[in-house]
Amino acid sequence: MADTDYNLGDIKRRMDGAITALKTEFASLRTGRAHTAILDNVTVEAYGAQTPLNQVGAVNVPEPRMLTVNVWDKSLVAAVERALRESNLGINPVVDGQTLRIPMPALTEERRKELSKVGGAYAEAAKVAVRNVRRDGMEILKRLEKSSKISEDEHKKHSDDVQKATDEHIEAIDSALTVKTEEIMQV
Repeated sequence: MADTDYNLGDIKRRMDGAITALKTEFASLRTGRAHTAILDNVTVEAYGAQTPLNQVGAVNVPEPRMLTVNVWDKSLVAAVERALRESNLGINPVVDGQTLRIPMPALTEERRKELSKVGGAYAEAAKVAVRNVRRDGMEILKRLEKSSKISEDEHKKHSDDVQKATDEHIEAIDSALTVKTEEIMQV
């Protein structure tokens, strides 16, 4: 967005981006059930670079409490196993040829609370991102009014629109956090 252009649609799009990023982070938080998104943030040392796990093997969910990773290159099986063990997800892969079986252990109450706190931190980061977009929009409006490109009344109206968009996005973040926390805390 150019420094002198006010575009509410662009501001909302940037705020939506914060919510999209939050949902991606939430997907990587483990609940009681296995799903492929849990491994989205795992990277493997492959071919001299950090490579996303889904680019070195196929991730599947053969049963509710099991993930499998079918590694395409036999020489990367050990690297994939190491990356999974070091991923801080509390998982313990079992190597079976070029396939790694990952049983998903039941979450302890302590681990559930810890994951809820991580979810809260993700949500707070998303709120900060939304507020930063709001601040940028407000600064543009101040500059436009100062340079007489918009009137004081237009500034007030546009400021109210930006604040309304901010409130809506913060509310969406709070409700997403509530849903994820309930999902994590389910026994």
